[in-house]
Amino acid sequence: MLRRPWVFVVILLVQSACALFFVSDIMFSVLGIPIDPIPWRWMELIEIAAAIGLIMGVALGAVLLRLSLRRTHAAEQALRVASGAFMELIEERFNEWGLTPAERDVALFALKGLSLSEIAQLRATSEGTVKAQTNAIYRKADVSGRPQLMSVFVDELMDDGIVMAPQTLPSA
Repeated sequence: MLRRPWVFVVILLVQSACALFFVSDIMFSVLGIPIDPIPWRWMELIEIAAAIGLIMGVALGAVLLRLSLRRTHAAEQALRVASGAFMELIEERFNEWGLTPAERDVALFALKGLSLSEIAQLRATSEGTVKAQTNAIYRKADVSGRPQLMSVFVDELMDDGIVMAPQTLPSA
């Protein structure tokens, strides 16, 4: 349905006409503006058509809400998969590098972007200890710092297709 925008335009136009009819009918009555009488049967048919138009709008809203909820659910599922894959990748690399439990904690906090002092506070250790642990992590991971540590994981996720790379890059 989203692939046919003309359907939305038609329903929007029908709804606009219906709303205009109902509002003008009420305004003419309230303001006492005389209008040429419309035969009773025609008036009933117009009102039925207007009501059908409004019902079409409600149905369209329900369909769009349902599609939106489906897309949201699919996006949440994809995020869970990517998050799970990221945690699996982290565990694999930590095992491969032979990180100690303390180094694993520090590495996770570092990947989350916490400063050395924040990590020290959370782990109830000194900043010097955290700095020594981060240096050990960088040495074992064969990187020079936090940005390179993060890029190890980002690069692998992109290579695995979890993070979609653009198909074509714009020319410079």
